[in-house]
Amino acid sequence: MTLAYVSDDTAFHRLDPRTKLCWQVGFAAAAYAYTTPRGLAVLTLVAVGSLRLAGGGLRDLWSYRAAFPVLAVAPVVAGATLGSPWVRPDRAADTALASYRVLLILVVAAGYVRSTPVRDSRAAIQHTVPGRSGQFLGAGVALVFRFLPLLRRDLTAAREAVRARAGAERAVTDRIRIVATAGLDRAFERADRLGTALAARCFAWNPTLPRLAFGRIDGPVLAASALLLAAAVWRVA
Repeated sequence: MTLAYVSDDTAFHRLDPRTKLCWQVGFAAAAYAYTTPRGLAVLTLVAVGSLRLAGGGLRDLWSYRAAFPVLAVAPVVAGATLGSPWVRPDRAADTALASYRVLLILVVAAGYVRSTPVRDSRAAIQHTVPGRSGQFLGAGVALVFRFLPLLRRDLTAAREAVRARAGAERAVTDRIRIVATAGLDRAFERADRLGTALAARCFAWNPTLPRLAFGRIDGPVLAASALLLAAAVWRVA
């Protein structure tokens, strides 16, 4: 399952995208400030609640499965030493908390992606960052959101093709090389087609974007975002 926007009428779908960006910033700041098990336990409830309010669930996190092995192995690598005592539990525990913190941020990000159309994300960035810089960032974000799922689909198709041709009998390095080469070929091909399509459609740096407006529901979320950010600053200070 690829994480993408899903049309719905949840509380998060009705939020202004700028409000959702502020919420992510506030949550990320709080996650990096409150690193104790108790603090992360409270933030877990907040992160899960955010995803649920966007109509999502655990199935939406499957799109981040490539990051799970890294987050799981990181504490083991951090805690291992080349000599006595061989294992440093304190280092492993600190890294485990850091990995879990990243996982919580991914949960909140999943709620944002699921509840925010690509055009709204671009509009939010261009409304927030003035001038050509905002236009460049907005266009970049829009392209990433639209084409990253396609590139992942290409890699999956290449891996399945290798498997269908008895690729399991090959060495792991050969399989990685074949899939990576096929993925890069498709990525460059898509980039060429994208450039041609943009030129043919007279790509505009400042297109007509959807109108954004804050509503009543945005007020409490913006206040909660500011509270999380203030709590993070107070904790660090």
